[in-house]
Amino acid sequence: MADLTPGNWTIEPAHSSVGFTVRHLGLSKVRGQFNDFTGDIAIGDDQLASSVNATIELSSVDTNNADRDGHLQSTDFFGAEANPQMTFTSTGVTQGSLSGDLSINGQTKPVVLELEFHGVTVDGYGVTRAGFSAEGSIKRSDFGIEFNMPVGLDGMLISDKVDIELEIQAVPA
Repeated sequence: MADLTPGNWTIEPAHSSVGFTVRHLGLSKVRGQFNDFTGDIAIGDDQLASSVNATIELSSVDTNNADRDGHLQSTDFFGAEANPQMTFTSTGVTQGSLSGDLSINGQTKPVVLELEFHGVTVDGYGVTRAGFSAEGSIKRSDFGIEFNMPVGLDGMLISDKVDIELEIQAVPA
């Protein structure tokens, strides 16, 4: 296994995913992902001094339902026409967590994600790759996303809590 060397790394979208889960009617989880995103990771000599910057194109939301995806891009949710991107800028790394500022719908709030480092390896083509997972939860209302209707077991159409699930593979820049 290779080492996570200091320097600049790039998130490779072909082997990464930016996903989310939200409860619908209090009955089931609806999963979605964003298909268009970029990101850079700067690994410091002290790995806890590392940083991450990522940009997600909100028009790339994919919940396996085109009508729902269109509604998510509307002003009821992301307001993607006025704010086409979601961004994340890290503010700190600790053993097991990644803190940062998440901007959605023109609003920025701090978030903390549980972080897991999976290691570094060299693939069959000689490319060094590093793997990470991160997960956490946000309240969509914190970002001005308050569309809802009173129905279902939880009393609302869509839960306020959104679970974030990231699987990241990075390569040296």
